[in-house]
Amino acid sequence: MARRDAILRLHQRLVAQRDDLRKKLAGSTADIEHGAGTSNLGDVANDDAERDVNTQLASLESRELAKIERAIRAIREGRYGKCDSCAKSIPVERLNALPYTSHCVACQRQQEFKRQAGEDEADWESAYDYQVRHTDQELTLSDIPMDG
Repeated sequence: MARRDAILRLHQRLVAQRDDLRKKLAGSTADIEHGAGTSNLGDVANDDAERDVNTQLASLESRELAKIERAIRAIREGRYGKCDSCAKSIPVERLNALPYTSHCVACQRQQEFKRQAGEDEADWESAYDYQVRHTDQELTLSDIPMDG
């Protein structure tokens, strides 16, 4: 019964975190979209740098939000607190520390060691983020395919 109570409290905490992140992201999106409209080069550069930082923060918060929503869904489906790798129960202490975790400490360590050694699957999320950051280039006419 104590584990169920802990999971209920974690559910409430996750819902509160989700709601806070949604509000933050809504505000961040509005901040990113609005420009100062100045012609001063220093202000423009500063605005661009600030917008870039805000975009990166919004990206991190979006990933965290996805993990939180996944954890809430797992609670509703009765799968919460089970390690995705070994299917053993994740200790409540770990869930309290990181409520949206989906791996026990042993499996998480094993994944991290494999990733460092290059034995694990590629981190596609990071690869996608890298690709997005490095493909935001200007197009030229030669980049656009034309018919006949």
